[in-house]
Amino acid sequence: MTASTANQPAPEPSPATSPQAPGPHPAPCVPVGAAGLAAEITAELSNRLRTVRLHARRRPAAPPPALVAVAHGSRHPGAAPTVRALLAEIRALRPDLPVRLGHIELDRPLLADTLAGLRDEGIGEVVLVPLLFGRGHHVTHDLPAALAAAPHLSGLIAAPLGPHALLAEALHDRLLEAGFPARPHDTGRPAVVLAAAGSRAPRSALDTARTADLLSARLGGVPVLPAFAHPSPATAPDGDASRRPSRIAAALTVPDAVRALADRGHHPRDIAVAACFAAPGRFADRCAALAPGPAAAPLGDHPALARLVLHRYDQALRARTGSRTEGPWPARRPRITAGTAASGTAPRRVAAPSR
Repeated sequence: MTASTANQPAPEPSPATSPQAPGPHPAPCVPVGAAGLAAEITAELSNRLRTVRLHARRRPAAPPPALVAVAHGSRHPGAAPTVRALLAEIRALRPDLPVRLGHIELDRPLLADTLAGLRDEGIGEVVLVPLLFGRGHHVTHDLPAALAAAPHLSGLIAAPLGPHALLAEALHDRLLEAGFPARPHDTGRPAVVLAAAGSRAPRSALDTARTADLLSARLGGVPVLPAFAHPSPATAPDGDASRRPSRIAAALTVPDAVRALADRGHHPRDIAVAACFAAPGRFADRCAALAPGPAAAPLGDHPALARLVLHRYDQALRARTGSRTEGPWPARRPRITAGTAASGTAPRRVAAPSR
């Protein structure tokens, strides 16, 4: 080898003859069809989108319709605190639900004032839930009229609290608290008078009778007679119109029911009175004073009653299709659609007059 050739750089090996680097051979390129390419792009986009966080604000969900509990109202000093305790129980069960109170008479806030105040709160939808136990005049007439007089609201009227198994549960517990035997058949021949306010509406009497049946079943078959706090025309002394006599045929007063059970062989001390009242009041006090045996307290803030109020609210919303009140309308007499007698009573509505 000459010096000239020794100083020249060695020629680079050709690709065909160069040794391969150690390691696996690259995979051959395989043609991808249009469908396969689209699938690969979609998969890649999906993987990348998983890492993207959206910063746009979501539209807040519409608030639920307000629940307006409608109490009868009473001048009794214990009535208002008891109803407020019930509403506190309802709010505890459903904290995000707007819950308001309105009274039909005798106490504040009156229902009309409550409905008027909802405008200032920006609430436009309501469900009126009567704290009443049958389809009497207040439920079928006074509540629809109050809602019709609030054209700024769209609303529903739920069924009354009775009859329902949850109502029977609350009545049962109040009886036990008053000393009614938990296992009645082990002691004497116990019986119960179910005392309610009563109504001129015959359907209200049917609702009370159905509640009596449910309570009897809950008590294991103990006889339960429905009765009313005020007398029927046949038993009102001297036809005293101030007693607001019931027009229900053969309606029993509490003393009538006690005598009827005694005639069947029940000892007076074994006859209890269950109070189908949401809160203390004149009628509740009168019925308790007439009890020959245990006298149960009004239902008040019993948890089953609070659940029943929410159940009636939910029930009205489920049946809201075709049962909404929209306003304002011309000042004409509303047409009332009544519910059915079962515990699944459809909500009442004030229907728009035909134009």
